[in-house]
Amino acid sequence: MEEEIIHQIALSLTPGIGIALSRQLVSYCGSAQEVFKASKGKLTRIPGIGEKTAEIIHAREGFSVADFVYEQALKQNVRILFYTHKDYPTRLKQLPDAPMLLYYKGTADLNAKKVVAIVGTRNATTYGKKVTEELITSLSVYPDVLVVSGLAYGIDITAHKASVKHSVPTVGVLGSGVDTIYPAAHKNTAQQMFDNGGLLTEYTFGTKPDAPHFPDRNRIVAGMSDVTIVVEAAIKGGALITAQIANDYNRDVMAIPGSLDQPYSAGCNRLIRNHQAHIYTSLSDLEYLMGWAEETGEKNNPSVPIPWMQQEGLSESEKSILTLLTTQPDILIDDLSWKSQIPVNQMASILLTLELQGLIKSLPGKRFSLA
Repeated sequence: MEEEIIHQIALSLTPGIGIALSRQLVSYCGSAQEVFKASKGKLTRIPGIGEKTAEIIHAREGFSVADFVYEQALKQNVRILFYTHKDYPTRLKQLPDAPMLLYYKGTADLNAKKVVAIVGTRNATTYGKKVTEELITSLSVYPDVLVVSGLAYGIDITAHKASVKHSVPTVGVLGSGVDTIYPAAHKNTAQQMFDNGGLLTEYTFGTKPDAPHFPDRNRIVAGMSDVTIVVEAAIKGGALITAQIANDYNRDVMAIPGSLDQPYSAGCNRLIRNHQAHIYTSLSDLEYLMGWAEETGEKNNPSVPIPWMQQEGLSESEKSILTLLTTQPDILIDDLSWKSQIPVNQMASILLTLELQGLIKSLPGKRFSLA
């Protein structure tokens, strides 16, 4: 196991081997260790791998620091999560630009049943902080929720602090190495988060928090979450970038409306106006959007049968899809695939069968609902 992890670290640090190529290499060779054992001839037969890339792999440049990184991970109690690791965030893994390798220090389950990203301006107002606190308090009723944010000033740190206060697991995604807490003023909160949450990053030890890292950090926040909630945001800023990334990933986005004369509500109001975010006014909005309401006894009366439940001969996959459509009546095929864990190529065939049976109907934009 130790050797494989060192090889995974080396592969992630090999120049010119990005996310797509690393997946291709591991897919064909079976593991990171086998990638470095493969001959140049075998490597060049892999689609996308040319002579130059094969030479780079054989140069084994990534090994110059891989042993050091592994030793630091052991010393600092940091877990190395290669994208094939069972604890790697599964929601993130399915995205084409997911990091090859993550550094994680903490105790929270990165694959919690409900993962909610909470983001917003660094210049949080009293209103924004109050709403964030109330949001976390509401989420604390769920034993299986994880709150994700970026440990930044403003809304981010308010969300983390409120999560610690209310014993809600929370993970901060960094734009630096896990050994570099930024901003330094949040070090105490980060230390408290390790007991019921943690810190996550794609950057190796000693990496400084350079500006270009933060948009990359934002994609992890959005990609590992079921829904991104924007509490406060100006017309431009990192929170809106995170919301845009979440939309690009076909993940749900919510925004909290604010006063028309408040500059740090302008971004949220615009997201809602442009139908780029669902409105959040209370936990019930989130429960409805995500299909969680029935867990708190606010959903359909179970004594009233849903028509498809009386249909005989349905497979487990078909039942899973119909159940999702019951709680979310208008959903993209990609979201159906992700939430049901049924590959898209299989999903299309199942949806066609259900449509021919008159149980569902297709909508514009590859969306589906119950018939």
